[in-house]
Amino acid sequence: MQIGIFAKTFAGTEALHVLNAAKAAGYETVQFNLASLGLPSMPDQIAPEIPDSIANASRQAGVTIAAISATYNMIHPDRSVRVEGQRRLGLIIAAAKAMGISLVTLCTGTRDAEDQWKHHPDNTTPEAWRDLATAMSKALDTAERHDVILGIEPELANVVSSAAHAKRLLDDMQSPHLRIILDPANLFETASSIERRQLIEEAIDLLAPHIAMAHAKDRNAKGDFVAAGSGVIDFRHFVSKLRGAGFDGPLVTHGLAEHEAAGVAKFLRGVVAS
Repeated sequence: MQIGIFAKTFAGTEALHVLNAAKAAGYETVQFNLASLGLPSMPDQIAPEIPDSIANASRQAGVTIAAISATYNMIHPDRSVRVEGQRRLGLIIAAAKAMGISLVTLCTGTRDAEDQWKHHPDNTTPEAWRDLATAMSKALDTAERHDVILGIEPELANVVSSAAHAKRLLDDMQSPHLRIILDPANLFETASSIERRQLIEEAIDLLAPHIAMAHAKDRNAKGDFVAAGSGVIDFRHFVSKLRGAGFDGPLVTHGLAEHEAAGVAKFLRGVVAS
């Protein structure tokens, strides 16, 4: 497995500076974000020179780019917001290959109008699922034209809130361009050690053939997100189950401060080596 980190963990507005910082902290790959260029994560437009500049920075730093973030609220209650998000997603998908990136990460969204990472009770309605299916079908059409993969992540606050929902979407879409990003910290808020292990094992068993990337953030006993290795998740168990299922892709950490990056890289490298 390749040890990676969200590029935006590191301060800076130049790709080479950010990627060099990731390399110095002990990472071999990143999940990129256009915020690392001083742009919005989902910009209104992407200047023609940007994709090549990112690809060149990756080569110079010796750090691969495993994915690029392109998260917008795919089931926002305002249709015009969804349409604009879809347009901006199309820009990133179209530019991804020139950046040297084959995986574009999404947020399946929430009915909360203010925060795409906040749960809303209407997320479980048939209408919310239909809106997601419509948006995902359009996104996949674009991804197929540009030969990139879209990655979705089960997140408690989103319409795809569980491994079972992720599998349902995979079954509904029937597209080889749709894959899964699996983060153990997004499978529960608080749970016993036995429950945590069970949730992780069930998710991997259900989604293993479709997992393109694993994420590594942690939770403390109160349910708050913390840096990997400082909470309750047994990452050796998580990595062992992934490896047993045939996964050998990037393991990308986030939800940490820049000053924690080197320590987390050391921790994850030890986990992968064990």
